Amino acid sequence: MPRGVPRAGYRKPRQSKMDNANSLAKIMNVHVPAEPVVVETDEEIEQKLNDRFEVLAEMTEAATDGSVRSMIVSGPGGLGKSYTVERVLNSWDPNALSHTVIRGFVKATGLFKLLYQNRAPGQVLVFDDADSVFLDDVSVNLLKAVCDSTEKRIVSYMSESVLIDDETAERLPKSFEFEGTIIFITNMDFDGMIDRGSKLAPHLEAMLTRSHYIDLAMKTRRDYIIRIKQVVASGMLRGRGLDAEAEADVMEFIDENHDCLRELSLRMAIKLADIRKRNSKTWKKTARVTCCK
Repeated sequence: MPRGVPRAGYRKPRQSKMDNANSLAKIMNVHVPAEPVVVETDEEIEQKLNDRFEVLAEMTEAATDGSVRSMIVSGPGGLGKSYTVERVLNSWDPNALSHTVIRGFVKATGLFKLLYQNRAPGQVLVFDDADSVFLDDVSVNLLKAVCDSTEKRIVSYMSESVLIDDETAERLPKSFEFEGTIIFITNMDFDGMIDRGSKLAPHLEAMLTRSHYIDLAMKTRRDYIIRIKQVVASGMLRGRGLDAEAEADVMEFIDENHDCLRELSLRMAIKLADIRKRNSKTWKKTARVTCCK
């Protein structure tokens, strides 16, 4: 076959819009500018985080009176999202009579029981780092029912097995009306996972359409460090017996070693504070061995 003649059945690869734009730019000798990179200042990051945590506290208050029926809070672990939610709930309900916090693994049958036990108006059910509920189709369908925006939220579990309420030893109904509020606290980035086409994307999208969603917008090490500084400045380490000098030492260590710390979190700041408090002379050596990779 002569050179330059396409063989039978040959199809020229399709070019993307960006390829076409770049090819045209080369022909016309035109420079195509790259997408601008937005760089936030420390002050802008601090204000962004302040705003988001203030909204989180406000929305949690709204959950206590039923104005918010379902809320998802997304952000990295150990930077204050659970603390903020629980601070508001404990102030509202100090004896934990009207709110329940669930952590860990939850099966669909256990979820149905929890929903039944916390179904009354004014009850707040919190799932904190219990992401297993999003991994099971049955559990997600139960959640979609109780988080829906319909006037009446009826949840059903039509299995042949009999479910018993562990608290009353009574048989659970197959269906009931849920009138409580649910808060999910998770490390999962719903928007990012949906954009990447995660296999969980359909479940996550279904939950987002039914819930208020708060992304705490902490994506980089710089975000983490500024958040830690915010909380430390509010007196977190002073409450653990550190004076101003010791507090400054801890924050300086975090600044200088953030690339090798095992994690950037408030928990790490507390670990370092405890080490610094025990021995002010050799604490850095201990911190490098126990807290750094």
